[in-house]
Amino acid sequence: MADQVREPIRSASEEITTEFQTLVDSQDLDSIKQSQNLILGRLQDSNAVLSHFNDYSENCFADVSADFSKNTRLLRTMKSDLDYIFQKLRSMKGKIVATYPDAFPDNSAIEALDQRPDLELAK
Repeated sequence: MADQVREPIRSASEEITTEFQTLVDSQDLDSIKQSQNLILGRLQDSNAVLSHFNDYSENCFADVSADFSKNTRLLRTMKSDLDYIFQKLRSMKGKIVATYPDAFPDNSAIEALDQRPDLELAK
C-alpha cells in the first residue's frame, strides 16, 4: 500500500522537475554562473586590496598616534599657559585702569584697534 502512495508522488515530482528544467535555458544558467564567478573574483580582489589598506592604515596610525598624543598634550598645556597669562594681563590692566583711568581708550576705540576673531565663541 505504501508503494502505491509513493509511486504517484514520485512521478509527480519527476514531472515537476522536468517542467522546471524546460523553463530555464541551460545557456542562461551558464551565463549567470560565469557572471557570478566574475563578480566573485572581483569581490575577492577588492577584499584583498581593502585588507592591505587596513593593515597599512593601522601601521600608519600606530606610527602617528604617539606624536599626535604628545602634540595634543603640548597644545593643552600651551592653552592653559596662555589662559593664565591673559588672566594676569586682565588683572594688571584692571589695576592700571583703577590707578590711571585715562591709560586706555574707551571701548569703541578698543574695538577699532582689535580686529582679531574671538576664538572662544567658536566652541
